[in-house]
Amino acid sequence: MKKHLLILLLFCISFSHYGQVLSPSIKPHPSIDNQRLAYVDTVLKQYVDKNWLTGAVTIVIKDNQVVHYKGHGYADVASKKPMPADAIFRIMSQTKGITSVGIMQLYEKGKFSLDQSIGDFIPEFKKPKVIQDYNPADTSFTFINAKREITFRDLLTHSSGLGYADIGSDRMKAIYAKAGVPSGLGTFRANLLEKMKILGKLPLEHQPGEKFTYGLNTDLLGCLIEVISGQSLEEYLQKNIFDPLGMKDTYFNVPAEKASRLPSVYTEDAQKNIIAWAPTFRNINPNYPLDKKSYFSGGAGLSSTAFDYAIFLQMLLNGGKYNGKQILGRRTVELMTSPQLDFIKEGADNFGLGFSITSERSSHLHGRNKGSFNWGGYYGTTYWVDPKENIICLIMTQHTPNSHGDYSRKVENIIYSSLLR
Repeated sequence: MKKHLLILLLFCISFSHYGQVLSPSIKPHPSIDNQRLAYVDTVLKQYVDKNWLTGAVTIVIKDNQVVHYKGHGYADVASKKPMPADAIFRIMSQTKGITSVGIMQLYEKGKFSLDQSIGDFIPEFKKPKVIQDYNPADTSFTFINAKREITFRDLLTHSSGLGYADIGSDRMKAIYAKAGVPSGLGTFRANLLEKMKILGKLPLEHQPGEKFTYGLNTDLLGCLIEVISGQSLEEYLQKNIFDPLGMKDTYFNVPAEKASRLPSVYTEDAQKNIIAWAPTFRNINPNYPLDKKSYFSGGAGLSSTAFDYAIFLQMLLNGGKYNGKQILGRRTVELMTSPQLDFIKEGADNFGLGFSITSERSSHLHGRNKGSFNWGGYYGTTYWVDPKENIICLIMTQHTPNSHGDYSRKVENIIYSSLLR
């Protein structure tokens, strides 16, 4: 009898951890000092009052329970519209984590192996070239043959040698612009596969697997999802991630009826005063989430809420499981959140299969523990997950660059200072 009761107890504990659906309602937690945690509100109010920050949403989840969730400042400064907690943010590069999970779902189905050549699926990437000499006057270049093929692991770890259009090195920006390869930031009237085929014919910035270079790797992974699954990236992510997890506010194309929940986007002028992001600034019209599009950027195209993205992160923290649904295998999540790059300087943060990984040295300098994983987005969104503390944190803004971006580290310090045990 005692044995049966023990098994039942263990089952209940397991179900409560993995089966519980996150609620946006804030509840007290015995391991959180709420008075200390309230300093998050105090600090962000000071930044808003000093006109150092327009607005933000913060959310903290401890042991599968929301302990802090709040909007700060303004969604629109001119009208003084308060920032709602359920604001829909242009998450830009936070899209990468979701796309990385999507491709790893196909890996789990045996569609490819991590060290397989991507040229097996998009032939234009076979026998890649590496840039040797570059002439900025006319963007001409010479190249040498790459030592090996580009693999799925290279793309997931940003070590393929692909650069970034618009935000990468000067030479790769120029080469990509001349070839018409987009960055994925904003709206593009183009065919994703056709653009990736063009990318496959262009030179790499360095040999595959030799350096970390932030580039169009995840846009290419999104294209590979389309090629392998036979679905658009929008359809694939909706069916295999958003619907099963109950993510109801995450889109490539934000519905018109939810447009009012998009905060305005801000930047700074030469004097570092906050100004509205103009529709032509950096060739990104901030209304792009409302434009009906079919070019789905796996590296930068999604919009989401802090709560929706927290659901996605809770699934990862649960070992790929959420609300009784196994989205990803436990061991696959462990691979994705493990250091993958052997050329990283000792003590420095490493990179997994889609996420930056906190090193032991970093854990000695700041609050996050070794093995925490994180990333962020171009417009000022950021997140991290700390498995040791079983905690998820997101700070969402639409303000870049920000000369007073140190608020993010201060918020992190406050969160960790509030942990009692």
